[in-house]
Amino acid sequence: MPVAFVLVSAEVGKTREILGELKKIEGVVEAYTVAGSYDIVAKLQADKFEKVAEAVTQKLRKIGGIKNTVTLFAFE
Repeated sequence: MPVAFVLVSAEVGKTREILGELKKIEGVVEAYTVAGSYDIVAKLQADKFEKVAEAVTQKLRKIGGIKNTVTLFAFE
């Protein structure tokens, strides 16, 4: 089953709002605020690679307040 981890940089003061929106996206199975270079890490999972990619490019990246993302697709 395809899995991706998405690292999210948020605008100041938007982290909690973004986290709430992320959790509403189909395929997001976990999402947490984190300390470090990024503000949020989300785990996405679906039955097909294309569904994971679509969730990232068509839904997640459109959430307001996100400055940038890094997507890591897991292979094993």
